[in-house]
Amino acid sequence: MWLSGSFLFSAILFNTAYSQTVVAPPIIDLGYAKYLGNRSYPDTVAYLGLPYAEPPLGERRFRAPVPLNTKRISLEANGAVINATNHELEGYVYGNPANWPFDHWIHQSPNVVIVSIYYRLSSFGFLSTPELSDSKLGDLNAGFKDQVEALRWIKRNIATFGGNPNKVTIDGVSAGGSSVELHLVANERERLFSGAIAQSVYRTTVPTPEEQKPLFEFYAERAGCGKGNVAAKLACLRSASVTALARAQDAAIIEEVAPYRRFIPVVDGKLITDFPTRSITSGKFLPVPLMIGRVIASTNETLLGGLNDLHLALKYVCPSVTAKDVAELYDRSIMAQAFSKKTKTWTYRYNEHKPVSSIPGVGHAAENWMMFVGTNPGYNGTTEYTPVNDIQRSFAEELIAYWLSFVRSGDPNTHKLARSPVWPTYDSKKPGRIVLQQAATSDKGSSGSWAEYEDKSETQQCAVIAGQVAHQEN
Repeated sequence: MWLSGSFLFSAILFNTAYSQTVVAPPIIDLGYAKYLGNRSYPDTVAYLGLPYAEPPLGERRFRAPVPLNTKRISLEANGAVINATNHELEGYVYGNPANWPFDHWIHQSPNVVIVSIYYRLSSFGFLSTPELSDSKLGDLNAGFKDQVEALRWIKRNIATFGGNPNKVTIDGVSAGGSSVELHLVANERERLFSGAIAQSVYRTTVPTPEEQKPLFEFYAERAGCGKGNVAAKLACLRSASVTALARAQDAAIIEEVAPYRRFIPVVDGKLITDFPTRSITSGKFLPVPLMIGRVIASTNETLLGGLNDLHLALKYVCPSVTAKDVAELYDRSIMAQAFSKKTKTWTYRYNEHKPVSSIPGVGHAAENWMMFVGTNPGYNGTTEYTPVNDIQRSFAEELIAYWLSFVRSGDPNTHKLARSPVWPTYDSKKPGRIVLQQAATSDKGSSGSWAEYEDKSETQQCAVIAGQVAHQEN
């Protein structure tokens, strides 16, 4: 399952690519409805817009997702095949599954099922105030609960697509990577996945509902819902237009009205019970095989839009931070060190500049451009694709082979390309990793990637970062 860094509200819809080799119309029968997919390659079909929960409209706004009413879907279809050949119109603010086409992944390795989900974003998915702890008023972390509900849908239905419900790997980049981290420590009660990939993890603060209350109050006021108690404000917000709410949430970020400026997951005490770093370093996580990485740190991969003063950047993202000696905010090794004690773990450094970027060096989530045929996501679900040359296409094939090898076997080396180097496992005593870089030529027999070992200074930086969990709240 793919979790992207994401924008505003997305309808709860589903995008899946499924391999099949027959020439008959690509129709899938889920028992309650039949869906027509889009054949993008002879061996690849994408089923777009499949629902996994009830639409979060009206009184369902700001509440946990309601499981899909399959009887309703069946009655509405009335025996007809439902068209699933187009996207309907995600960090926690930006992105869209349509930005990340997986068709070429399936065509390269037509023996996996890939699911890319929509979930509620920004204020629609992560509106927080202490009163939302009362389920009569609403729910905290509704957008994250969308992801959980999607995983439950997968567990129930993926076998119909040829997938194995007991062999599900979750993967995400940026806020999606942060979501993967949260799933690894969340109290989800049932086992919904067996492997995890976290790319360019956006280690944002995970505040308390109390800390988000000033943001809630500003948001309600700006949306025209500032009168009365919290129940009255929520009732008003549920009837407000999407346009009014979108403007209110944007104003909160632009005007910097509260220490915590963004609508993001919170420690709710039920599903997310503690800061993820503290859960991980104390061993309270699901010990599944893990693959985790970031871009090379030459440009301080912090997603902070030009904030070159580290302490200012820390204060911006983590309002409670007081540390003066933190060398870098983002680091994959906190997770790698903890997970490698219990399960197999692989880490990477991505070291290839995004060709269309004006930022020097290798920027945040640069691997996406390479892995998704030159995608350049914009706001409101838009994306622009730039041409990919033969060298870049060859490199993308290497990356996809590593990723899908991990999905298929729990090891990126099992089905890697012959030209690709062996990716060493991470061990606290011998912290191996791979540096992912394109080759100098398009020669199909060469690779630009290489294996290396983590420098001791990086390990020390991680220890400092982990020690600041109470200040950074992540």
